[in-house]
Amino acid sequence: MQKQFSYYTVRMTTCSDLFRIIPRLMTGSLIVLLVSGLVGCDQSPLASSPPSSSAPASLAPPQPATDDKPSAGPPATTTVPEADSRPRIVAFGNSLTAGLGVSPEHTYPAQLQKQLDTLGLHYQVLNAGVSGDTTAGGLRRVSWLLAGKPSVVILELGGNDGLRGLSLPETRSHLDTIIKRLKEARVQVILAGMKLPPNYGEEYTTQFEAMYRDLAKAHALALIPFLLEGVGGDQKLNQADGIHPTGEGYRIVVQNVLQTLLPLLKSGESHSPTSKKKA
Repeated sequence: MQKQFSYYTVRMTTCSDLFRIIPRLMTGSLIVLLVSGLVGCDQSPLASSPPSSSAPASLAPPQPATDDKPSAGPPATTTVPEADSRPRIVAFGNSLTAGLGVSPEHTYPAQLQKQLDTLGLHYQVLNAGVSGDTTAGGLRRVSWLLAGKPSVVILELGGNDGLRGLSLPETRSHLDTIIKRLKEARVQVILAGMKLPPNYGEEYTTQFEAMYRDLAKAHALALIPFLLEGVGGDQKLNQADGIHPTGEGYRIVVQNVLQTLLPLLKSGESHSPTSKKKA
């Protein structure tokens, strides 16, 4: 089991870490030049071309705020033509969703779109991943997310919280609020579970993993037990950083998602958030 988590043994370095270091190393105009080159490195580039039946659209998410207080954020914008009336499945998460390090067509939302098209399931998959995002950042984006009127949201957040050793009660509170707001809008939520490496301590890692199961049970959600099952720890399926999957790795991630998503779609439980539930 420990081998499965070996890819996590090095903590993620974020742009915020770099900004704390830069002033100690450089001064004057050189700082301005370097900082200008780093701005937005927590933002994963999203596809800007209109979707075809085999290519997913991408939402253009607002930049993550710098404080920990949730804010409404700007309204959603999308590259999707208005004529596309298919119900929307929004992949909402961090760099694992955004597809950091791979081309847009190899991200898991893009590959998920192709799989659904092949299966004859008429849904539109949108990529709303933001690299470096935490549960606090995700909470700030909920109003923006709901403006896009999703039918299903695949919620993949919390990994960066755990890697940074943030408070688990706070992380759980953010996820809990996100879920409540989505459910209040009658959005079907699929929760993607994550795991941490053992070097974070048995108590912390055990509680972190249990957090997803507990939230899924409390809110009666469909749960993907571990999004990276069969991928984490395999060098052939991960990029050089040992954290983010390759295109082939994301192919397996899509299979993990489909195991939970397909029963929901085929049962007809997913619907437009504006439609009324059956009595």
